[in-house]
Amino acid sequence: MPTSVNVNSTICGFTHKITGKLDGMNIIIDIETPCPKIKEMSYMEVPMMETMDIKDNYVMDMAKKARCIPGCIVPSGVLHICRLETGMIAKSLAKKAGPISIEFLES
Repeated sequence: MPTSVNVNSTICGFTHKITGKLDGMNIIIDIETPCPKIKEMSYMEVPMMETMDIKDNYVMDMAKKARCIPGCIVPSGVLHICRLETGMIAKSLAKKAGPISIEFLES
């Protein structure tokens, strides 16, 4: 069964649905999005071994090519899907933990 997450980018007003499924040595990613930049990376075949590093990885390379802003949280959502699909994060743990978020605080 594929793994799906919603990424709520409230700062830019977009919600994205990311779905991924392990297929051999690749994770097939589909992103439903209204964002024109994310649409450029809405289908990816992510090599499993190219998701290990935080900076030098396939997903971040695709985000750079799509001209995503540095604060875009969609690539992080894609990397979470990759880790869930490869078993690096247990799906049961993610389900138990529930949503993750970035909360802006007044200074």
